[in-house]
Amino acid sequence: MKKRIPAVEGWLNIDPAHPRLIGTKCSDCGSIFFPRETVRCRNPRCGSSRLEATELSSRGTLWSYTGAEYKPPEPYVPRTDPFQPFAIAAVELAAEKMVILGQVDGVGVEGLKVGMEMELTLDTLLEDDETETITWKWKPVSVRENA
Repeated sequence: MKKRIPAVEGWLNIDPAHPRLIGTKCSDCGSIFFPRETVRCRNPRCGSSRLEATELSSRGTLWSYTGAEYKPPEPYVPRTDPFQPFAIAAVELAAEKMVILGQVDGVGVEGLKVGMEMELTLDTLLEDDETETITWKWKPVSVRENA
C-alpha cells in the first residue's frame, strides 16, 4: 500500500471520511485564514501571534468559475495525455464566508452554475511507486447525491 501525503503539509486533512482544508484561527480576534498562517494574525487591527490550526467547512456555494482550456506551464503535471480541459471554482465556504479556489472534479464548466452547493473532495495530484500525493478539489453536491 502506498503512503498517502497531502500536497502541502498542514493545509489538508486527507482522511477520506473527513476531508478538510486546514486554516488558521486567531485566538484573540477570531479571524480565520487560508492558507495557514504561522507568524501573526493577518487582521491589521489585531496582529496577535496566538494562532491555532482550524478545520474549515467542507461545503460552500459556487461563487465563480472558469475553464482551463489549455495546458498550464510547468510545474503543472497533466493527469491525462492528451491534456483534458478542466474547470476551476471559487467556492465561498459555508461558515467562514471566505472564498477558496480549486479544480473541479466530475464536471466541466457546462455543469456549473453560480450559487450551486459544492463540497470538498480529495484527488491524487502526483503518484509514484511508493507515494500518493493528495490535493483537494471541489465537486457539485448534486453530482455526489445523484451518483
